[in-house]
Amino acid sequence: MFQQGLSGLNAASKSLSVIGNNIANASTVGFKSSEAQFADLYANSLNGVAGQNPGIGVMTSKIAQQFTQGNIETTNNPLDVSINGGGFFRMTVNGAVQYSRNGQFHEDNQHTLVNAQGAVLTGYLANTAGVIQLGAPVPLVLDKSDLKPVQTTEANYHLNLSSAEKVPAKNPFNANDPETYNKQTVLDVYDSLGTQHIMTTYYVKTDANVWDVYAAADNKEVISAGVAAAINSDAGVAAARTAYNDAIRATPPDAATIAQAAKTYATAAYQVMRTAASTAPAQASAAQLAALDTAYAALDPTNSGSITGQSPDEISAKLADAITVPAIKVGTLQFDRSGNLDPGAMALRTPPQTLPFQIQLPIFPDTGSLQPLTVATTFENTTQYGSATNDLGSVQNGYSAGSWQRLSIDENGIILGQYSNGKSRAMGQIAMANFASVDGLTPLGNNAWSESAASGQPMIGVPNAGSMGQLRSSSVETSNVDLTEELVNMITAQRVYQANAQTIKTEDSLLQTLVNLR
Repeated sequence: MFQQGLSGLNAASKSLSVIGNNIANASTVGFKSSEAQFADLYANSLNGVAGQNPGIGVMTSKIAQQFTQGNIETTNNPLDVSINGGGFFRMTVNGAVQYSRNGQFHEDNQHTLVNAQGAVLTGYLANTAGVIQLGAPVPLVLDKSDLKPVQTTEANYHLNLSSAEKVPAKNPFNANDPETYNKQTVLDVYDSLGTQHIMTTYYVKTDANVWDVYAAADNKEVISAGVAAAINSDAGVAAARTAYNDAIRATPPDAATIAQAAKTYATAAYQVMRTAASTAPAQASAAQLAALDTAYAALDPTNSGSITGQSPDEISAKLADAITVPAIKVGTLQFDRSGNLDPGAMALRTPPQTLPFQIQLPIFPDTGSLQPLTVATTFENTTQYGSATNDLGSVQNGYSAGSWQRLSIDENGIILGQYSNGKSRAMGQIAMANFASVDGLTPLGNNAWSESAASGQPMIGVPNAGSMGQLRSSSVETSNVDLTEELVNMITAQRVYQANAQTIKTEDSLLQTLVNLR
C-alpha cells in the first residue's frame, strides 16, 4: 500500500544526493556533473487488463554523467593544461590506466609529469634531435639536460646587391680598406664545441652583373687567418707550449726557465707562420714577410733568448696581428639582366662557379674544435636590383650549447623546452584518448574514469586531431556544474520528497480509518 510513496522518497533522496554531489564539486577542476534518471515500475500480470494497472512506484534507472565542455580559466602554471573539445588525458597509476579531464600537472623529483593524486601523465617522448617518437604511450619524463651545440655547416645570405654600385676605384681587395669593396656582411657561426665565431663576407663588384665574394674569420681574411692557424696542428708548436706550461707549474717556478720557454714557443710559432705565409695559397710578398719578421723581433728586442711576461697566447696574437697576405676570393656571383642569379652563366666562368660556395674558416686561436670550420654558403633569393645594397635576412644552422630554462605546451600537446641559447626543442607530446561512448565510462573518483564494456576500447591519438580536442597551456577546464540550475533542481527534489511523504501520510490516515471500523 505504501510502496509508491516509499519508492518516491527513495528516488527523491537519490536525486538530492546527486544534486548535492554536483554542488560539492562545483569548484573541482575537470569535474563532470551527474543527473539522476528515473523509470516507472509496473507489476506484471498474466491476466492483467491494459490500462488498469496503476503502477507500483519509481526506480532510479541510471546516474548519467554529463560530459559537456566546462569553462576555460587561465592560470600562471604552464603545466596546467585544459582540453577544449573531446577526449581525455591518459594517466597511469601503478600500471593501471585511467582517464581524466583534470589537467593540473606538476613535476615530481624525477621530472615525471604527475597530478595531485600521483597519477602519471603519458604521451610520446622525443629523441635528442627533438623528433617525437610515436608508438605506445609512455610516462612523460622531461629531459632537462643541456642542449648540445650544433656546428654550423650551412649558411644562406639573402642580399640585394645594388646594380647602381660602381666598381671600387682601389684594388686589390683588402679587408682592412673599405674603399676596396662595396659591401660587408656579418654572420655568427659556431664550431663543433659551440664556440661562436664571426663569419664576414665582402662583395666586390668587378663588372656589370658580376660580384666577387671574399670571406673573413673573426675579422681576419681567411687566407691570412689560415696562416696564423697553421700553428694549431704543428707538433713542434704544441711541444713548445707544453714545455712552457710545465715551466710555470714547476715548484718552485723559475723565472729564467719560463722566459726561455716563452722564447722557444715564439720561435716555433714564428717559423710555422712564416713558412705558411710564404707558400701557397698565401704567397706573401717580401714586405708582408718583413712585417712578420719585425713582429717576431719585437718580442725579444735585445735578442736575449728569453721573453718575459708574455704567455703563448699573447705571443701568438702579436704574430697573427702582423700577418697580411694576398686575399683569395671564395667565389663569384653573376646575375642575369633581370637581377636574378644566373647559375648557367656562373658555370661557364673560369673556373666554373657552383653554389654553394664551400667557405673554410680557420679557427684562431685554437678552441679545441674541429678545424677548419667549413660552411656551405648559398645565396638563395639574393638579387641585384637598383635599390640599396642590403642584407635581407641571412641565416645559418648552428648554435651554441644551452641550459634548460623553461617549457611551454602548444595546442597539439607538444612540450617544448626553451634553452639559454634561445633555441627550443621538443621534449615530448601529450597523448589523448577518446571512446565510442563516454557515458559508459566507470567513474573512479579523483577526477578519473576507467574504460568498461559499455564505453568501448579507447582510441589513442594526439591532441587537435580527429575527435581529440586541442590543448591550452596555463589554463584549466572548470567544473561544468551550473549552480543556479542545481539549486533550482534541489528545490524541485525537495518538493517531490515532501509530496511523496504526504502520499504516505494520506495512506496512513486511510488505513487508520479502516482499522477503526466496527
